[in-house]
Amino acid sequence: MPSTSRSASPTRSTGLQGNRRLPAFAALATAAALAVGVAAPAYAAEPAPATASPSDAVPTDAVPTDSTAARHGGELPPIHPELDFAGSTVAAHEGRGPGAAPAAALAVTQTPGLDVSSYQGNVAWSTVRANGARFAYVKATEGTTYTNPYFAQQYNGSYNAGLIRGAYHFALPDRSSGTAQANWFVDHGGGWSKDGKTLPPALDIEYNPYGATCYGLSQSAMVSWIRAFSTTVHTRTGRYPTIYTTTNWWTTCTGNNASFGATNPLWIARYASTVGTLPAGWSYQTIWQHADSGTFPGDQNLFNGAFDRVQALANG
Repeated sequence: MPSTSRSASPTRSTGLQGNRRLPAFAALATAAALAVGVAAPAYAAEPAPATASPSDAVPTDAVPTDSTAARHGGELPPIHPELDFAGSTVAAHEGRGPGAAPAAALAVTQTPGLDVSSYQGNVAWSTVRANGARFAYVKATEGTTYTNPYFAQQYNGSYNAGLIRGAYHFALPDRSSGTAQANWFVDHGGGWSKDGKTLPPALDIEYNPYGATCYGLSQSAMVSWIRAFSTTVHTRTGRYPTIYTTTNWWTTCTGNNASFGATNPLWIARYASTVGTLPAGWSYQTIWQHADSGTFPGDQNLFNGAFDRVQALANG
């Protein structure tokens, strides 16, 4: 599988390959944000809301003042949300294994897919489909202040190209409650429709890109935060969210809590030739993010089953 290194000079890719990183804030100024319904299969763009500029950035350990927080609905906005995406912290904490054909190590047929965020910009979805992708997750939101300005193009475009797609939320558990972030997510793209082409909404819960690994939460508090997010998404959409994480982060920050395996599909991240040990409560992964670059734009994923299993997950 062709791949590119994230250590190379940053350029945006909208084709098959390319580095992930955009220069900070470069794609946000002219982009469009979304106002969406819970179950709508497609979303229309609106003018983008004001976003932070480099000069507005605050230290990662800063405490928001009343006036700063008030301007953003009570929550300090992320400093670099365009650089936060599923797996953006994984390689730095867990590294990358040797490049190998991961599907060869798995017992059942694997279905290839990808996940993207604002970094990829406008994706050439027909090309992605022609090169074998059959499903995609698209970043919709982060915290309770950020929406992906390319969400409409990516979410609608993947759908129109024939991919089964879903939306995901990048969690910031130290900024606001799981309930508040789940509501923001569902209100801005994280819905679900039983149309056979929409995956369950997903929660991206990983290493803190702004500070302490576990966001300053105890293991029990983190479990409560995730449960509140999960329950709220289920109440509003009828689906429990897929949980994206790594085994190491989950063990460290939840105490390897086993209570979500019966309800929430697992999307595991591990950049190696095998999926490795899974978090407690899950006997298998639904999706494996096995590389952060490769044939498709964004991250490379394998669904643990043939395409009809992807359809079955979409249909609930």
